[in-house]
Amino acid sequence: MNVQLNSVSDTRKNLVVTLDKSEVDTEHQAVVAEFSQMAKIPGFRPGKAPAAMVVKRFGKEIAEEFKQKVVSKAYRGALEQQKLDVLNVVNVEPGQVEAGLSAAITITLDVRPEFQLPEYSGLETTVASTDATDAEVDQIIESLRSERAEFKTAERPSAKGDYVKLAYEGTVDGKPIAELAADKQIYGKVPQTWEEVEGANEGVIPGLGKDLAGVKAGDKKNVNITFPADFAPVPALAGKNAVYAIEVQEVRERALPPLDEAFFKANQVDDLAALKTSVSNNLKLQKEHQNRSEQRRQVIDALAAKVEFAVPDSLVENETQGVLRQFIEENMRRGIPQEQFEKDKKQLFDNARQAATKRVKVQLMLAKIAEAEKLTVTEKDIDTFIYREAMRTQQKPDKLVKVLSSDREQLRAVQQSIIFDKSVDFLVSKAKVSTTPKAS
Repeated sequence: MNVQLNSVSDTRKNLVVTLDKSEVDTEHQAVVAEFSQMAKIPGFRPGKAPAAMVVKRFGKEIAEEFKQKVVSKAYRGALEQQKLDVLNVVNVEPGQVEAGLSAAITITLDVRPEFQLPEYSGLETTVASTDATDAEVDQIIESLRSERAEFKTAERPSAKGDYVKLAYEGTVDGKPIAELAADKQIYGKVPQTWEEVEGANEGVIPGLGKDLAGVKAGDKKNVNITFPADFAPVPALAGKNAVYAIEVQEVRERALPPLDEAFFKANQVDDLAALKTSVSNNLKLQKEHQNRSEQRRQVIDALAAKVEFAVPDSLVENETQGVLRQFIEENMRRGIPQEQFEKDKKQLFDNARQAATKRVKVQLMLAKIAEAEKLTVTEKDIDTFIYREAMRTQQKPDKLVKVLSSDREQLRAVQQSIIFDKSVDFLVSKAKVSTTPKAS
């Protein structure tokens, strides 16, 4: 066997493996012998039929198996000689594989890049104070009251925080929006809906709630709305000035429940002091979780910035598709139409590839850290993953176990993900931490 190694790039290699005639013939004879042992040919006991008859009867099957064995032998032999750390087999060109002839197989591989790990202990991270301020506690208690608020008809002009029931019909340059957005009638004409007056969260029509202060039941008025230039839900309205004719049907005011025994009981506490303590403790836990997530992001960014090296194209391509798929799924759930993705296709792809390149780089570094620190995947780690995934997907754990047991690639992906998480947790545990001053 002769192996020629050609370097396409730092991470991509071509192996041209040449097997001489005797090596090829040995593989062919082995395949024919295997088929002869299993072949059922009338008039012959298994294993006794002449080889020529077996080849004639199962020629196509033998040829396919023969080619696979020659390619496999070439691949194994080449790796043994060249000692490559292969991440991905990109392409295999078997060429002509026939008994009685030598064979030349070309294998394109992506290999693990060579790089020196930078110093990864003591990465700088900054976290926020986890102490809850009085203002934060009071705001959450007000939110709890808002969740239990009643809305009573108000016989007065609307004020901030009220809800207005109204009908509206919009036009752009005198043309009904119902025609411009035929598949999104909610932006054109609605006979009845509710809108919060000057609310923090806008309704369907951006800015409509800000023009509803001071109206009362029976009022009619025109409201001028300018849609954002990047208004994704209805591209036809992006950047347009619209006029909405509204008719107020009812005004309701929010009546918050008192801080009394019934309210405390509903929140599983005895009094206001206990409620504040409960809210403060929960808020502290939330902030600790946010800090942990922020630290993980910071150590990943710091690690990626410490060293530059080429990453394998095939891994970046696979990761790019995953990033794109995730982005499109998230935005489709937000109601962004398919046409918008087509319009921004190049920018989306470029952004996804940039993010994917960083991900692959970080993953390669994390894998090397895991090896250096002897981080491994335990049976307990797999059990924890199965339990969490079962909870997330509402599946039975036994079903997930069966899937992982039968799909080696998926199991490998899970193990890899666990190792990455352990490596990031290790970096966080060794990081330097500074705390930003508590907000006053």
